[in-house]
Order: sequence, then structure tokens, then C-alpha cells
Amino acid sequence: MRNSFKFAPFKLFYRFFLLVLLLSSLQSTAQDTIVAVIDSVKTDSINASMWKNLKYDGRNIWGGIKHAYTQPFKWQKKDLLTFGAVTTGTALLFLADDETSDYFMNQGKGAPRDIKQFGWYFGSPQNNYGITGGVYLFGLLTDNEKIRKTGVLLISSATASGIIQTFAKTIVGRGRPILREGPASFKPLSGKPSYNSFPSGHTVLSFTTAYAIGKQFKNPWIKSGIYAVGMVAPLSRLWAGAHWLTDVALSTALSVAVVDGIDNYLNKEKKYKTDPTAKKISWNFQFTTNTIGIAGSF
Repeated sequence: MRNSFKFAPFKLFYRFFLLVLLLSSLQSTAQDTIVAVIDSVKTDSINASMWKNLKYDGRNIWGGIKHAYTQPFKWQKKDLLTFGAVTTGTALLFLADDETSDYFMNQGKGAPRDIKQFGWYFGSPQNNYGITGGVYLFGLLTDNEKIRKTGVLLISSATASGIIQTFAKTIVGRGRPILREGPASFKPLSGKPSYNSFPSGHTVLSFTTAYAIGKQFKNPWIKSGIYAVGMVAPLSRLWAGAHWLTDVALSTALSVAVVDGIDNYLNKEKKYKTDPTAKKISWNFQFTTNTIGIAGSF
């Protein structure tokens, strides 16, 4: 499995501008709206304001990562019960790992190629960080505090969970289903890609991103749709025989725990506040006889 955390600034900015172009293609007035917002910002203050926000957000990203790693030491009874339930559920799933793996690999033979490719690319570190970085840059450039906070949550959560899964892969050394050695095949510290089954890096990154974005919406249908997109990557890895069902289940639980922990940290510490005078984006779904799209109004 090709998991490497390579940060390419130019690719990041490239994907960000692709995001802006996508928004403009969905709604004809989006580009004019963005230009109007930029023109309304005083030229002599934009650099200082952005730099100040960038430093502030950087400290919060670091604080969020630290909180994710120290959070287990502060667990209460409720948290311990949740941990016990997840552990018990995973143990039960382990008993069915062989059967479920055969089922998913058989299903994968006829699965749409485009969905498989989307799952791979969406869960890959370089592409995932392009998305999370793009969201944050959008919030930074438009001076939108809510989107900046979402970007901070995305980056800190993806980094914290990504580091955990990177080290866990080598330490655990679980054999992949494709090896046909069974779910109890382990070679700790082997360093071989074929023994990097747990946890699933694609699941961790893709569902971390989807879950963090989904938390920004109250509509259950929108949430469900975003979460469904986040599960495409883990499903594609099950189809490929790259991971067991227990790998995906625990990786998903890890994503939820990290995102919830960092989000609670940002809210509890009141790192960001809702300012009624701040610039906000109102998202509207539009459906007409010749247009289907999402319009963002500043």
C-alpha cells in the first residue's frame, strides 16, 4: 500500500484553484461573487490579517493534534464503556473476517472501475491533504472563520489519525486478505507492504475528512451523503482484498474518536466564535430545467 505523507505546496494550491473553478462552473455568478469579496477587502490590510489568521490557526492545529494524543488519558467512565463496546464488536467481527473478505473480493470483481479509482485517490494522503488544505485556504482567503475552523479540524484530524495509522501498520504487521493466510496472520515490525493491513490508511483519511465535513451540517440527509462518500474508499479496499472488515471498522472508529476529540477541544476552548458581522457563505442547492448545482453566496 502506497502510504507516504508527501506535502507538495504547489499541488495544494493547484487543487485549491481547481476547487474555485468547480464552484464557478456550478453557478455562473460564483466567480463574480468571489471577485466582489476580494475587491471589498482593503489591500493594505489583507496580508497582515491573513498572516495573523494563519499563525493563529497553525497554533490551533498543533493544539488539536496534541489533544488527540492526550485525550485517552482523560477518558471518563462513558468513554471507557464506549471503548469496551468497540473492542467487543471488533472481536465479534474478527470471527467473520474470512467470510466477509471472500464476499467483498467476489463483489469487487464486478464493481465499477470508476468507483474503485475514486476510492483509491480520495483516500490517498497526497490527494486527501489537497482537499483538506483546499478547504482551509478557501476559508483563509475569504476571511471566513467557520470555514477556517473546518479546515483546522480537517488538517489536525487527518494529521493526528494519519500518524497513528502509519506507526500502527508497522508495529501490528497484520497480513492482508490477498495473501490468503487468514485474519490471524501477523508479522510485527516486518515493514513489508503485504503485512500493513491494520489499520486501513485509506479508511482513516477518507472517513476522517468526510466525518469532519459532515459535522458542519445539521441536515441528516446531507450528513448521510457525505458519510457515504467517505465510505467509498474503505469499500474499494475491501473489494481489492487489501484489508479485512475489522481493519475498516476499527479505522472508522479511530476517525470518529479523533475528529470528535479535536472538535470538542476547539469548541470547549472557544478557539473560534460566531461573529454575526463576519463574512459567511450561504450554500443553496439549485435545480432547474437546465441547471443542477450548488450556489455559494457571500
